[in-house]
Amino acid sequence: MPSKRDATPDHLNAYRAKRSLERTAEPAGTIAAGAGRLFVVHQHAARRLHFDLRLEMEGVLRSWAVPKGPSFDTADKRLAVLVEDHPLEYGDFEGLIPDGNYGAGAVIVWDRGRWAPVGDPREGLAKGKLLFELRGYKLRGLWTLVKLKKGEKDWLFIKERDDWASADLAPGAESVLSGLTVEDLAAGRNRGAAIREELLRLGAPRKPVNSKATGVMLAQQTERAFSQEGWLFEPKLDGYRVLASREGGEVRLRTRNGNECDTGFPEVARAVAALPFQRLVLDGEVVALDEAGLPSFQRLQGRARLRRPIDIRHATVESPVTYYAFDLLGFDDFDLRPLPLSARKALLQRVLPPIGVLRYLEHVEREGEALYREAERLGLEGVVAKKAAAPYKAGRSPVWLKIRSRRTADLVVVGCTAPKGSRGGFGALHLAEYVDGVLVYAGRVGSGFTDKELSEVSRTLQRHRRTGPPCGGPVPNEKGTTWVEPLLVCEVEYSEWTEEGLLRHPVFLRFREDKRPKECRRERGGAEDEGLSSRAKRGILPGNGSGPAEKVPRSARDEVASPEVPSPDLPVALTNLGKVFWPDDRYTKGDLVAYYRAISPWLLPYLKNRPLVMTRYPDGISG
Repeated sequence: MPSKRDATPDHLNAYRAKRSLERTAEPAGTIAAGAGRLFVVHQHAARRLHFDLRLEMEGVLRSWAVPKGPSFDTADKRLAVLVEDHPLEYGDFEGLIPDGNYGAGAVIVWDRGRWAPVGDPREGLAKGKLLFELRGYKLRGLWTLVKLKKGEKDWLFIKERDDWASADLAPGAESVLSGLTVEDLAAGRNRGAAIREELLRLGAPRKPVNSKATGVMLAQQTERAFSQEGWLFEPKLDGYRVLASREGGEVRLRTRNGNECDTGFPEVARAVAALPFQRLVLDGEVVALDEAGLPSFQRLQGRARLRRPIDIRHATVESPVTYYAFDLLGFDDFDLRPLPLSARKALLQRVLPPIGVLRYLEHVEREGEALYREAERLGLEGVVAKKAAAPYKAGRSPVWLKIRSRRTADLVVVGCTAPKGSRGGFGALHLAEYVDGVLVYAGRVGSGFTDKELSEVSRTLQRHRRTGPPCGGPVPNEKGTTWVEPLLVCEVEYSEWTEEGLLRHPVFLRFREDKRPKECRRERGGAEDEGLSSRAKRGILPGNGSGPAEKVPRSARDEVASPEVPSPDLPVALTNLGKVFWPDDRYTKGDLVAYYRAISPWLLPYLKNRPLVMTRYPDGISG
């Protein structure tokens, strides 16, 4: 039998009847399809300050006014008065309801998250006892709504006994979206004025930062953790690098590759839009956390693959992401990039809410080795070391260093072998990396794949077949190999690089849809050289070619001196890089080109303005 509420044509009639929606920013809203589990707690400074608990049911937010607010003390029984249903869009509402309107006053999103009923929620409501779990930024654990016998609308909101119960816990008063309190919002306090004064004092250039034209700063890889004064250390998160910007009412989320992702992560875009500042540019990482509160790249990729708006909306509640900001590049009409990192981070903390979708990525000063050990214990990717006095400059820099807790590499898929026995899909993936613009073979990986990945990837590879290898280097020549266009990127874990420049003991970890093939370059990391195999380099590769390197700790410093000659970066188109020039050693044309690129900073000064004799060997090195 349908309930009386089910027969109601529109659950929002009472909500709309109480409001003049043309005079308030509150949403008119519609009843949403699907069964979601959003919960929101608003703090509302109306005639009397109170809280509103809202639970998503039947396409609307069922709402209770809680005069004294939630309490983590199990002895407290807080009155909760059932009020009219609100639209789901109200879960994002934060602002001032003008005088003369119903509920006039300041409203903030005090908490937000997912609720999970214990048992059938309809049955619980009908019987007058609704037990549920809250998974918010402030409210956690089991809670109960118990209906009082007197009246139809009076309930009690009670914290159940569990690990989250506490007689002393008092969550902060700030919004989880804007970071404002209801007093801030009501008074119209301008937090940006003090930040602008500080930027004037620091001498920040008066030039708005255009996020579309801003490249991200990247860390060089080094092998060992270190501790040193003047350096800050952050945990290395497993997520998507994203620049988040706001210009007036327009919010953009842009990956390091320039792809916009605000529709894929609307909870982050909403939170940036809620910040009480008209113009800013943040740098950070979008991360999906697992039940243990640790980054899960698999969950994040699952979120990123969603396309239907209804699926994305559902995922913002069921598997929300968090944006960990670690840098502030622009604020108002100021460019913060020339300022020291320590100053930028201090200002960033003043911009972000203390808790919510947007989070400040904490750091430690000096003690990098201790943080690295903790990162290893927690299973994190590692740490990033940053020089506190360094400005922000796009590109890879020695003043940002990443120290991984395990050896991993991002590589380009260039082919596959045939499967054997009962295995489906493919046997192993052939991998390569770019060395000074040339794709060089790096080995194969055959373990770590699920049956689903074997099948799906095999179908994808078949659509991009080619007649020969797209790479040079020690390319294997064996039957049953399928070569493909270099379009896919995967991450592997490995034990070391061999003398031939091949991966040793690689294990597949995941595909990296957030990275382009051209980004797959072997990075210098202590004993591990960047670029070519040691057979081609003989240990004489230069540095990054940008002049003398800035002094860094010895444990993080590359031991090979670099001449002050810039490396060439000329757009030269080459063909047949897989052609074998030295049959006995299996060296190819690509190996030769990569070798010349590697030694060019030493070679070119001696060739400049000198005549050269070029001898061609069309039939090979022996002809």
